Amino acid sequence: MTVYIAWSSVDLPTDEPGPWREVRPAAPGLGFVDSDDTLSRVFHELKWSLPDDASLVVAPLAAAPKLKYLRPGTQTWLRARLPSA
Repeated sequence: MTVYIAWSSVDLPTDEPGPWREVRPAAPGLGFVDSDDTLSRVFHELKWSLPDDASLVVAPLAAAPKLKYLRPGTQTWLRARLPSA
């Protein structure tokens, strides 16, 4: 399993089917994706679910990042999936 951080200029879809277990929203346009699939597949599935003019960045996380002022439960969700830095 890999956790990806994803940012878009629009809110990420949380109910779209894709190569992930969950897309966890953390702030407007920012989310974390829990998937067994590749970065390329996750990126493209997210890209196809967004409007054509939406910006998108997706990257894998190796460890739980430091967080501030994100949605409640985000840090707990990440800690359950990633080692501490």
